Amino acid sequence: MSGIHGKVIAITGASSGIGEATAQHLAAHGARLVLGARRADRLSAVVDGIGARGGVADGVLVDVTRRADLRRLVDTALERHGRLDVLVSNAGTMAVSPFDELRQDDWDAMVATHVTGLLNGIAAALPVFRRQGSGQFVNVGSTAAHVVTSPQGVYAATKTAVKVLTEGLRQEAGPDLRVTLISPGFTHTEGVGKGAGPEIAAALTRRRDEIAMPPSAVASAIGYAIEQPPGVDVGEITIRPTAQA
Repeated sequence: MSGIHGKVIAITGASSGIGEATAQHLAAHGARLVLGARRADRLSAVVDGIGARGGVADGVLVDVTRRADLRRLVDTALERHGRLDVLVSNAGTMAVSPFDELRQDDWDAMVATHVTGLLNGIAAALPVFRRQGSGQFVNVGSTAAHVVTSPQGVYAATKTAVKVLTEGLRQEAGPDLRVTLISPGFTHTEGVGKGAGPEIAAALTRRRDEIAMPPSAVASAIGYAIEQPPGVDVGEITIRPTAQA
């Protein structure tokens, strides 16, 4: 199946930012969506909005750090549509801070979300893709994996892990599966600066408002990777604002 229309696509972190924009973009192109997020009210609003515009979307409460939640997301796609064509692993957290602040809970959250969460999604979807003989992983990384900027050391490390895991999975995927890494730069989302200290949060928010690209730009890149014909694997898309160094 080429293109986007008719594909069954699951997205994590779908209640805001890049995940929400991706859901809207793919729904507009005829995808059937299963959306996962932790915030029930925001998730319901996204699902209802897509439905009001004639799209097809179901919502599932998902915390990607829990294996059972990812299995439930995948199982919902199978129950509602009989298959899963794409898993977009987008859930993320950006509680950045200098090492001297020793914010170990934030470090743990980034590792659990970006690394363990990604692996939980792979474990849930890979057996399904193998049985089907088709499927695509789209993993959302960051340009932080290419250029490390203080005070984003831990964040950059976890996004580097996303890049490495994606490449390792691609090498093992074989001829029937596709694996794509999307590496966005500064994107205008509510998560920028969230959980950081006041000074860092203010600086990140100010910079976001000055140069950040809209989430819809990243959504279009994800759509491009998905719409390629069978046998064509877009390995990585790096997308950033022109003003970003």
